[in-house]
Amino acid sequence: MVTKDVLLNLRTRSGLSQDELAERVFVTRQAVSRWETGETVPNTETLKLLSRLYDVSINTLLGEPRKLICQCCGMPLEDAIISRNEDGSMNEDYCKWCYADGTYTYSDMDTLIEVCIPHMAEAGFTEEQARAFMKQELPKLDYWKRYEELSDGGQFEEFKKQLIAEINALHVEGLPEVKSLNALVGSYVNLAYRLPSGEQVRFLNDAATYLGNQLESELGGDRCFGVLANMDFILICTYAEGGADPELVLYKKR
Repeated sequence: MVTKDVLLNLRTRSGLSQDELAERVFVTRQAVSRWETGETVPNTETLKLLSRLYDVSINTLLGEPRKLICQCCGMPLEDAIISRNEDGSMNEDYCKWCYADGTYTYSDMDTLIEVCIPHMAEAGFTEEQARAFMKQELPKLDYWKRYEELSDGGQFEEFKKQLIAEINALHVEGLPEVKSLNALVGSYVNLAYRLPSGEQVRFLNDAATYLGNQLESELGGDRCFGVLANMDFILICTYAEGGADPELVLYKKR
């Protein structure tokens, strides 16, 4: 789809008139009309405003002229999984798992590879094939080429170690020692817990990225522990296969 059609469809879908859109992005109605007839395209700053307004990437606004892939893990990118900068704007270079709110979540290539292998196995790769492919392809990506420039010198890894120590110090019965935390997008782990009143409550933000892991219970049975944390809280729960029947074990503000 070309830019003029994308812009027309997004405005129509949002229920905005040309005048209303013009006011939102600080242009004239005539400018909006020219975009939608294909006479002109919005400038860079206006594209950023439109991206925020419609919650789509600039690449989508321009009719997807580029095939986006995460410059850390190599995953093909679509709007739903594109990362966010600290100010909430989209960062079209990374997925939500590799870059969250202005922070790169991987500082070690081998750790990233181990996280990716199970997902690649679902696509038909053997473990050996997946590892060999990742070792070959990751060094070609911009993040790993510019790692010394882009990395935070290990600060995020130290934060993860601190979180792991705090979680293990809670000594939750049946919870094995937590040894690693991975980036997890809120929409994938935002379970609804039933309160004593019968009300079901979700504690997370679907659009945010958290640190967490899934671990088998030391008490046996078919329930797993889920661990989630960020700078503000630690959450521990149990659930059945596929996240069914979740029960909140602990929610602790940090």
